[in-house]
Amino acid sequence: MKTVPDDFTDKNLVIITAFQQWHQSLVNQSMAALQAAGVDQSHHVLEMPVIRTSSKFRQMRLDGIMRAAFKDPVIRSRTITVYLDKDLFRRSLEIPNEDTLHWFVVDHATKSILERGEGPITADDVNRCFR
Repeated sequence: MKTVPDDFTDKNLVIITAFQQWHQSLVNQSMAALQAAGVDQSHHVLEMPVIRTSSKFRQMRLDGIMRAAFKDPVIRSRTITVYLDKDLFRRSLEIPNEDTLHWFVVDHATKSILERGEGPITADDVNRCFR
């Protein structure tokens, strides 16, 4: 099990947090923009589904469903599902709601947030944050 951001020490991270199943299409758009610019070569890029804490049985069931949905080993390796108090998580990161995904660029050395945004990462975001 990996810990974010502590287990990623060699390069900065891009963390895309998704709160709803329908956010996956926004995650896919973001990944396409990052890959087109080669950001996935210079940064760790992670998908982070954020799910409300539940029973171990339910977590195991959801993990199994997600493994079945994500057959590509690259997608599996970049996806870290977190089960936690979503309200506390959102407050700690000043995320006002779960209406869209939120993304963060995190410095690997200081663990500080360098950039952040909401909605899918666009070419303009890539140019602003990674050029």
